[in-house]
Amino acid sequence: MDKKKRIKPEVKKNLSPEQKKALRNGSLGGAEKKAASAPKHEPIITSEEDISRAKEISPFLTSGSSDISVPLSAESIRAFQVYAAMLRKWNEKMNLTNIVDDQGIAIRHFIDSLTLVSHIEEEEKKQGRKELTLIDVGTGAGFPGIPLKVTMPELKITLLDSLKKRINFLDAVCEQLELTGISTVHSRAEDGAKNKLYREKFDIATARAVASLPTLCEYCLPYVKIGGIFLAMKGHAEEEIEQAGKAIVTLGGTIEDVHEFQLPGTDMKRTILLIRKIRPTPASYPRSQGKADKEPIM
Repeated sequence: MDKKKRIKPEVKKNLSPEQKKALRNGSLGGAEKKAASAPKHEPIITSEEDISRAKEISPFLTSGSSDISVPLSAESIRAFQVYAAMLRKWNEKMNLTNIVDDQGIAIRHFIDSLTLVSHIEEEEKKQGRKELTLIDVGTGAGFPGIPLKVTMPELKITLLDSLKKRINFLDAVCEQLELTGISTVHSRAEDGAKNKLYREKFDIATARAVASLPTLCEYCLPYVKIGGIFLAMKGHAEEEIEQAGKAIVTLGGTIEDVHEFQLPGTDMKRTILLIRKIRPTPASYPRSQGKADKEPIM
């Protein structure tokens, strides 16, 4: 019987987040192990000093979470501090966000993401179970998926993004925070929705993207199983809701609820649309080559 080969500690510490994930799954091959000893890119290290500076987000997190009735434990606040520190550090090397101030990160990223919690809790009651599956389409720097995982660990979350550099960041954050039941997928939204592994497999799809609502529906509703929901996060969306009527019906959905509110600590108007999936999405959707953007269903 062949003995399992051990990876030397000095090699293991140089593994990329993707390679470490493969190692945990037992799928890191010999060639990859050799390549791991000489990483192509210098690892981005977040120091304790970086994390200490990120503690300044705590008052904004505490007040913001109170305003939306989502209490945060000390453990969750610590996780958000680490997340904020990593966001800033990695942002120096790649474009993850233009919002890097304490209040901005706490409120416009973390608390904004957590405004979905009450809707997800209500869906858990309707489904009669807590371990719902959720896909965050076009997650970017991990919003809202990672904040939701930090506060609702029972959720099984998939983070999908088209840029490999962002996937590397997301893998690093998940590893640093020791999150389980969360995975990343490197894919364009329209390609992932054609994949049998993901099409109509999720209880919940969500997106905080800047695309128009008809476009978002075409990208996200194909991921939702019949009976599930799409939680669309928008700003002021009254006009977009009217424009999206045909797209929602075409893609198998119906608007069940529209929640309008002001983001705590800001003058920003926010809207969360709950779109229920009541019929299968036609196989021709989503269309490829960016047609959802260029020619939205209107």
